[in-house]
Amino acid sequence: MSDGIDIQTKGLSKNFGSVVALKDLDLTVSKGTVFGFLGPNGAGKTTTVRILSGLLKQTSGSATVCGYDVSTQRNEVKSVTGLLPETPGLYSKLSAVEFLEFIGALNDMSGDMLDKRIDSLLGLMGLGGRQNDLLESYSSGMKQKVLVASTVLHEPQLVFLDEPTSRLDPAASALVKEIIIAMANEMDTTFFICTHMTDFAEDVCEIIGILNEGILNTLGSPNEIINNVGANDLEDAYLKIVGGEVDRTKLLSWRD
Repeated sequence: MSDGIDIQTKGLSKNFGSVVALKDLDLTVSKGTVFGFLGPNGAGKTTTVRILSGLLKQTSGSATVCGYDVSTQRNEVKSVTGLLPETPGLYSKLSAVEFLEFIGALNDMSGDMLDKRIDSLLGLMGLGGRQNDLLESYSSGMKQKVLVASTVLHEPQLVFLDEPTSRLDPAASALVKEIIIAMANEMDTTFFICTHMTDFAEDVCEIIGILNEGILNTLGSPNEIINNVGANDLEDAYLKIVGGEVDRTKLLSWRD
């Protein structure tokens, strides 16, 4: 694999029985890039992330992540990546600190370095005053903040985020944006972000791919995509590409 490339797929496909979840994905993501993956529910975004993160085997095709083959070097892939799935699990009987210590131990981290990183991340997330409270007492947004912290705790080379802001208020979403941008710019961290939030993607992502029915049909910078379809913004472009533009003249037709 070429230097400077963190994700390379060739003909990557996944079938579940007769259902084609992903078809012939050819994709290259350079190191330090913030890549956004957009598409409707069921388009194949999460399937792609699960294959690339070593959780699911593809039906055909190949992929390398940070130089490792996802078919034969899954443990190596997991060691250099971070993953925040759309529906993650938390140990609700642990405190935030205990949970992050557990995550750190899984990544061979311990001692003062881990303690300092946990304190720093929880402080950044505004959870310093609640760090020793059980996670079961946290709101959904607070839990999501802890999960974001756990994903970047070991400073992975590449981070997979599946709907990272789905449970966050605007202020917390803005914080996650800043963390992503800072890690990409200052640490050359690569991000692969699945999201429905087109405004979030437009603000953060340098390159965007739009997946529909398992097929990557659009790839480019937000501005390129917007200009190519004559749209006003990324949301408008997305709706033009995948369908679903709203006919406002019919919104209240049920009252007729």
